[in-house]
Amino acid sequence: MAVALAMRGARVLVIDLDPQGNASTGLGIDHPNGTPSTYDVIVDNAELAVVGANVEIPGVPAGQLLCVPATSDLAGAEVELAGVVVGREFRLRKAIDAYVQSREGEDRVDYVFIDCPPSLGLLTVNALAAAGEVLIPIQCEYYALEGLGQLLETIELIRGYVNPAIVVSTMLLTMYDARTKLAGQVAQEVREHFGDTVMATIIPRSVKVSEAPSYRQSVMTYDPSSRGALSYLDAARELASRDPKPNTE
Repeated sequence: MAVALAMRGARVLVIDLDPQGNASTGLGIDHPNGTPSTYDVIVDNAELAVVGANVEIPGVPAGQLLCVPATSDLAGAEVELAGVVVGREFRLRKAIDAYVQSREGEDRVDYVFIDCPPSLGLLTVNALAAAGEVLIPIQCEYYALEGLGQLLETIELIRGYVNPAIVVSTMLLTMYDARTKLAGQVAQEVREHFGDTVMATIIPRSVKVSEAPSYRQSVMTYDPSSRGALSYLDAARELASRDPKPNTE
């Protein structure tokens, strides 16, 4: 989604907050231990502008898409912050607020994506405390519905205690397999329950999407003509139309 928006002219910042670093790998950013990363932002208050790395996309100007990578060091961040009493939930929010506007007062980016870990610990709380909106990708399988309920409960707690402005603005159905009845049932149930929050675009299950990270690319550059890439491009168009930015018209 971030690559698709950048290819459409948007300025995008991706913050990888998952110790596994999958977003970093998929964007072609090296992230061995010791690499300046989100660990330095969360633990040592490093500036995003210092640790951000340019993502190279053919035909897209340098600086259009930046990624703040994650390393396995990030797994220890929650332990290191356990003794911090004041403000530990707002480390990331403080860094983003300092970055998004230049000294001239103009916005540096149109979109900030925070890729969260699959657990609901302090790292995810930092992300939810910093975010204005939540985009939830929903795999079209039964277990995803169970996880969705738990995530929504967590977001309600965050809204009540940490970030009253946060909203679930977008849901994206992914890994949709039209050959299975279950996928259609999950999609129907999500749409009936959440209405217009669910994007019209559906991302199909695609081998190309799965292969792309092994080549350190997103599917948008690995195989631009594949069903997966075209679906993500449609999703980017839809997201931009929901919240139009000056560079994505």
